[in-house]
Amino acid sequence: MNIRHIALATLSSFALLAQTAAAANPGQDARVIERGKYLTQIGGCNDCHTQGYPEAAGKIPATQWLTGSQVGFQGPWGTSYPTNLRLYMRDLSEAQWLIRARQPMLPPMPWFNLRDMNDKDLVAMYRFIRSLGPAGQAAPVAMGPGETVTTPYFEFVPKNLPMPAKHAQR
Repeated sequence: MNIRHIALATLSSFALLAQTAAAANPGQDARVIERGKYLTQIGGCNDCHTQGYPEAAGKIPATQWLTGSQVGFQGPWGTSYPTNLRLYMRDLSEAQWLIRARQPMLPPMPWFNLRDMNDKDLVAMYRFIRSLGPAGQAAPVAMGPGETVTTPYFEFVPKNLPMPAKHAQR
């Protein structure tokens, strides 16, 4: 058994224990879900993963939150789309989420913020998103550099950015 299997088995055991504890204390789980709601709001998850959220100054009903977007972000990596987190989390266990949250993701997703969060906060976010239930459609699949994009997108490329001193001498 390799280290990855051991880690997954360990995380699965912790997730099962957490689920058992939550079932024994539903008030605790409500507090965890409320914490997850708070973290997704202050973490800016809705800014990309809820279509129209920034334009509406956050005045989008929670029933529409985190359903992804058909509007992409295009840069040197290609074009990426904000995932429908409500569908995505439906297919992940807590243990799988804890592993995935710490892996690199396509820009502009600030995956390093998730990487640096503690397990308790990541679980709270997971439980909040799961509490919303599945809704919406899957976001488009990411496109590679140079591929034709037919959806709206934000061009995510800095213009006229001064070069740092160490690169200016090339």
